[in-house]
Amino acid sequence: MAIKITGTGSYIPSKIEKNEDFYNHKFLNADGSEINSPNEVIVEKFKAITGIEERRYIKKELVNSDIAFFASQKAIENAKIDKESIDYIIVAHNYGDIKYNTQQSDTIPSIASRVKHLLKIENPKCVAYDILFGCPGWIEGVIQAKAFISSGLAKRCLVIGAETLSRVIDPHDRDSMIYSDGAGAVIVEDTKEEGGILAHETATFALDEAHYIHFGETYNPEISDQRRYIKMYGRKIYEFALTNVPKALKMCLNKSGKDISDIKKILIHQANEKMDEAIVQRFYRLHKMKMPKGIMPMSINLLGNSSVATVPTLYDMILNGQLEGQEINKGDVIMFASVGAGMNINAIMYQV
Repeated sequence: MAIKITGTGSYIPSKIEKNEDFYNHKFLNADGSEINSPNEVIVEKFKAITGIEERRYIKKELVNSDIAFFASQKAIENAKIDKESIDYIIVAHNYGDIKYNTQQSDTIPSIASRVKHLLKIENPKCVAYDILFGCPGWIEGVIQAKAFISSGLAKRCLVIGAETLSRVIDPHDRDSMIYSDGAGAVIVEDTKEEGGILAHETATFALDEAHYIHFGETYNPEISDQRRYIKMYGRKIYEFALTNVPKALKMCLNKSGKDISDIKKILIHQANEKMDEAIVQRFYRLHKMKMPKGIMPMSINLLGNSSVATVPTLYDMILNGQLEGQEINKGDVIMFASVGAGMNINAIMYQV
């Protein structure tokens, strides 16, 4: 018996925002002063560090619960299940539904309840709730689904990661180029197969690190409205991640009983290409090994950082042959991993 992902689905928005689309932005420093570099140079440096060439934004008429619903439909269809048999709907997000060109986030009812409504699930025993856990939210949702199933409280869960970061970015902040929109969903259930979720690791660092990612005002001092935007201390996050994430991955691996040589792929949150590479390199260095070529599939170059959606979207893309040069096969041992606001870190060892 194993608790496994039996269906996947994702929604990748159709609107492409390329790096050159930022050439006309007025980027400013945090204190509101002008940056003494042309935008072409700013964008080129950004690409060199993050690996991002373009990102996806949702259409004006859509909100987060819509794209969570789209991904869920695909996951349910892929798993070939009756939607009425779902015991829990767990939606990981951070900013709720934000209508285009508005200032307020809408989280009542929950995104999960909205998804259940859109799916037209009648069963009142299907419990729907949201989880706010930063970028590691989807992985944490899968961990919670496993706990429900292991304890006998559920047999089948729908876990979704969906975010529309394009609605919370400051156009005067260079970091705005990192963020994107997207949704990924999976069905997690008890099966008669082998493998599944082998081990997990979760940690929250909040003594000094809680506000590394936060909501703040625009960098433009000429704007007086009260709208708040996603902000981060990039250097602190980078140093935090490189120090703590490899250790968490090692602890997760140790719990699983598997050897590091068993890992076929590491699907890590797509936040920053250079940072992700450094994390995985350090993880292998802890085992006195070099990072294997192709171990870390990347989608950030074309999709940007869609927060909770990056890992489930990446997994769905690989399973469906949509990421060139990458594949995951039955029986493969893989690792899901993420780090983000909170500051939270988590990982899952998983056998397909």
